[in-house]
Formats: sequence, structure tokens, C-alpha cells
Amino acid sequence: MRSRDDRGSAIVELVWLGILLLVPLLWIVLSVSQVQQGAFGVSAAARAAGRAYALAPDDATGQRAAEEVARRALADQGLEDAPLRVTVTCTPYPRSCHSGTSVITVRISSSVELPLLPDVLGGGRPRFALDAIHTVPIGRYQEIDRG
Repeated sequence: MRSRDDRGSAIVELVWLGILLLVPLLWIVLSVSQVQQGAFGVSAAARAAGRAYALAPDDATGQRAAEEVARRALADQGLEDAPLRVTVTCTPYPRSCHSGTSVITVRISSSVELPLLPDVLGGGRPRFALDAIHTVPIGRYQEIDRG
């Protein structure tokens, strides 16, 4: 009876094992990079939106300015198409953020798509949610006329 020669099969098994381990590792690295890029963008957007809102003359103008600079901050990080929600709250004067000694809190909500994953069951590409909060005391960016 002749024995089968197995020389050369170890290299094939090693290549397949390497591919099976490399693909998930590559996906993890790309996903972490995408999420980190989004985290930087959302953090910068919250900071810029808080400043823009505080510098605006009134609440309506502040809301528009905050949304505009938040969108620009996300675009600077390469996230032009990312969804964006800007929420502004104020204490202790919730109806007028630009009065007295208000403290403005800006919350930016967004998300990034995870790379290399197809639509699963038609629900859209998987996304990773990102939030950032920035608080600005209104007096920090206002000039007070002392008469």
C-alpha cells in the first residue's frame, strides 16, 4: 500500500488560517478608526456649537448658528453625511438662555456607519451612536456694560 505525500499542505493551511484571522482583525481596526473619527467630530461640534450659541444675540439665532457650526465641525472630520441633532438647554432660565447668569448645555447626537458591513435584512447599514455634551456659562462670552 502506498502512503500519501502530505508535503506542501502546511503552507496552504497557514495561508487560510491567516486570511481567516486577518479579515476580522482588519474590520475591527477600520471600525475603531471610524468610531474614533466620529468621536473627535462630535466632541468638536459640541464645543463649537456651545460657543456659537453663547455668542449669538438671541436664542433663535443661537440655535441656527449652533447647528451650522456643528455641521461644519463634523464636515472637518470627514463626516459630511452623518446625521446630526443639536439640543440646547439652559439653567436657571430655560426660556431665555441669553439672560442673567445662564449656563448653556449643548448636546450633539450623531452616528457613524461601520465599514464593510452590508445591509442586514434590509434594515440599513449598522451604525454606532455618538453623543457629546458641552457646557458654557453665558457670561464667559458676553461683554457686560458697566455704565
